[in-house]
Amino acid sequence: ALKTPSGLASKVLRVGLASSHPRPESMVTVHYTGWTADGKMFETTMTDKQPVTLRVTDAIPGWIEGLQLMRAGEKRRFWIPGSLAYDNNPNPEFPKGMLVFDIELVRLQ
Repeated sequence: ALKTPSGLASKVLRVGLASSHPRPESMVTVHYTGWTADGKMFETTMTDKQPVTLRVTDAIPGWIEGLQLMRAGEKRRFWIPGSLAYDNNPNPEFPKGMLVFDIELVRLQ
């Protein structure tokens, strides 16, 4: 796995063939599944097969950093430290600690 200075780790599961990477202001369409460190799935777009479109900067810090490493068509697994996820969010419904996400960058706009 590749590890960045922030502690974000990732592994490419499927190579993307596009030439450009998302920028912070980019709109992206993604499929994703998220798990807690103990393997409990807490969120996915795969159940209803509907990808999500969002601005890169509207995501958690781990996604903001990670999405900019990707190319359209790529699928990557991320290990996101709690400090780059929801540890600083006071909402008790958000999972705390390290999270694992599989993210497929369907489209870069």
